[in-house]
Amino acid sequence: MIARLRGTLLECDGATALIEAGGVGYEVSVPQSVLVTLPPAGEEAILLTRQIFREDGVTLYGFATAFQRRLFDLLLSVKGCGPKVALSLIGAVGEEAIVNAVSLEDARALARAPGVGPRLAERVILEIKDKVLEEAAARRFESASRTNRHAVVNDELVDALLGLGYRRNEAEAAAAIARDQAEALPDQIRLATQALRK
Repeated sequence: MIARLRGTLLECDGATALIEAGGVGYEVSVPQSVLVTLPPAGEEAILLTRQIFREDGVTLYGFATAFQRRLFDLLLSVKGCGPKVALSLIGAVGEEAIVNAVSLEDARALARAPGVGPRLAERVILEIKDKVLEEAAARRFESASRTNRHAVVNDELVDALLGLGYRRNEAEAAAAIARDQAEALPDQIRLATQALRK
């Protein structure tokens, strides 16, 4: 399984990038939003990848961040959303806008992507909303931890739940339950949001 590519960007053509790594040229399908951030041909490029095996061949999909790749995986879990549509969503709408649209249940925002109709947009929201919100909360926490390593954080788990829109009393009660069942913050967030949905 190829999970990361680091090599010389040979060319970009439409929605694909050709990267030479170790003497081998890899054709990688990338979202438009990533394609425009790649360096000029001849310079080094790094992409996180997801390798998809199908009856008609093997395709590599490339992403600039781990969150983009994780969002791609979540979109693939939706019935009727294949790799091309998932890539189209990430490229045309953007990962932040997808998170916002899913959290606000805004199917019209998702339907702006080519190949995504109203029905599929609603299915995306229905099937991955909880997972997208958990991923977004964990990512916000990790980002805050990196930028505020020396800052005093009163209660990271409660803050993450407040960031998801829960009331403080609900967040504190769910946090207490989650701490009894897990030690890692991402696991605590998942358990707490599950408790809050009951």
